[in-house]
Amino acid sequence: MKIICVYSLFLFISVPVSLPAQNSKIKNNYTHLVREESGDLNNDGKADRVTVKMDTVDKTRPLQVQIFLSQPNGRLILAVSSSKIIEPQYPVEKKGKFNGYQIPSFMIEDGTLKMWSEIKGGNITCDFKYNHGNFELIHVTRITNNATKGYTDENTIFTETQFDLVTGVRIETDEKLRSAKPLKIRKKRVIIRPLPKIQDFKFSDKALY
Repeated sequence: MKIICVYSLFLFISVPVSLPAQNSKIKNNYTHLVREESGDLNNDGKADRVTVKMDTVDKTRPLQVQIFLSQPNGRLILAVSSSKIIEPQYPVEKKGKFNGYQIPSFMIEDGTLKMWSEIKGGNITCDFKYNHGNFELIHVTRITNNATKGYTDENTIFTETQFDLVTGVRIETDEKLRSAKPLKIRKKRVIIRPLPKIQDFKFSDKALY
């Protein structure tokens, strides 16, 4: 089944980075490269680059996402830099405890930047598309389940949400393992304008979609 396969596939994509917390007054020291992806994002036929770096000095272990776009001369120019799109590994509100989630993975497919993240009970993929100088959120895929015992079985209900922000169509589908037909499909229209920009996107915003 589609939902089950996608949910299982992404469980193995990311590897958590665990570094011992340290106390320091130095901030914004993003030197540890965690993720790097290359591909054409602005449809100019040249490879662009996305990096995720960690500040290993700040005890909360914040992460910074940067997008570099290729220029006609072959150089890469910084287009976006954000340290709020990914939750720190050890958030202040958790008082030094790990946030429980792996660091998001980034992929470039057909000119679309995809950010896959773990969330409570599943995962979410946010698609950003370059448009008039900005990377706009155009699509969200969310897969969750209602398991409460730490594992899934034949009674677990998986819910897949497909939200096309361009058209405003949001569809939720409930399924069970080995079920021939969906248990329930819910469809509604939600218009968001302007489309969210990646530089304004916060990790907590994932709960909105």
